[in-house]
Amino acid sequence: MRTAHFGRRAAAVGLVAWLGLAAPASASAAGFSTCIDSLKGQVVAQGVSADLAARALNGARYDEEVLRKARAQPEFKTPIWDYLGFLVDEQRIADGRTMMARYDRVLRAAEERFGVNRYVIAAIWGVESNFGQDAGDNYLPHALANLVCGGVRTKFFRGELVAALKLVDRGDLELNELYGSWAGAFGQTQFIPSTYQRLAVDFDGDGRRDLVKSVPDALGSTANYLHKAGWRKGESWMIEVKVPPGYNGPTGRRNKASLSSWGQRGVTRADGAPISGGAQAGLLLPAGPKGPGFLVFRNFDAIYSYNQAESYALAISHLADRLAGYPAFRTAWPTDDPPLSRAQRFELQRLLLAQGYDVGEVDGKIGPQSRAAIKAAEERFGMKPTGRPGGKIYRALGGR
Repeated sequence: MRTAHFGRRAAAVGLVAWLGLAAPASASAAGFSTCIDSLKGQVVAQGVSADLAARALNGARYDEEVLRKARAQPEFKTPIWDYLGFLVDEQRIADGRTMMARYDRVLRAAEERFGVNRYVIAAIWGVESNFGQDAGDNYLPHALANLVCGGVRTKFFRGELVAALKLVDRGDLELNELYGSWAGAFGQTQFIPSTYQRLAVDFDGDGRRDLVKSVPDALGSTANYLHKAGWRKGESWMIEVKVPPGYNGPTGRRNKASLSSWGQRGVTRADGAPISGGAQAGLLLPAGPKGPGFLVFRNFDAIYSYNQAESYALAISHLADRLAGYPAFRTAWPTDDPPLSRAQRFELQRLLLAQGYDVGEVDGKIGPQSRAAIKAAEERFGMKPTGRPGGKIYRALGGR
């Protein structure tokens, strides 16, 4: 089963090997029109109306930017504390509580119908689209056509194009609503089209499954996804723990043992309380034994299936806990250079720009230009040039 998020973060890593099959840019551009003509016939053969295929693909242009994103391997490995600091900051927690209050009835109804904790549903909504504010601006038919004609997992992305157009043929969406990520994920909780086809639900009862404009449909569909992924009603997803000094025992999400077994290995709750019981959990130490540890349960695995990255599942789990009123991690991350919140990243870019560095767009997103600017600033202050948006360079530039 393809996850709902192969088309976004997972694609950024998983598609690189496939891009070696793509033709050179100039050759691809030259043959793009011919490929589009062929692609129209292929999607019609898969059951899409000829009129819709033409309206969707007419005017498509070769887009090197889409292919560049697909083949761009991340040059910078994000420390776990930076990843979580960006996704789970005080602003997102406050916004999440506001949105949960606004859609309380919908979230409770989804929890009741599918058995999935409403705080987890809201956390996915917050991380995936900032509660509907940032769902992506790529026109999916043209982006997916570029991936197909660029030789990027042709069969897979052609199938996603067909699935997206069938959603329009079915009446769930209008063609002009197919905007999302460069690789196909769209809607308020970022489903790829084939997942949308299989698991989206009409939760507001209007006869359409609209994950773009209908918050109830998006939240209900996300709950349905997690339910189908094996969510267990009323059970936990994660608890923060500490391991004993020098711990070198088993770790890993799949390496599950009973809570009592972990207790016998010296693992305690983060506040030092003992652990016992028969519930099965795996131990994650994302920053090593000196950082926060986590025992993760079957429901964590359901969250993991949404994006197949442990860092992502940790972020969703922690945001859900914070929305529910639980505190930040008790154990500090093992670094003397603390992570920055989204607001601080905006400010870091503004500070760099004010001091003559080219950061590109000031948007709080630290891309290649911002990293190059950070490196230059680090060198200026006699720091090791890492390009990382951390607390040290932020303070050196005048951040507070």
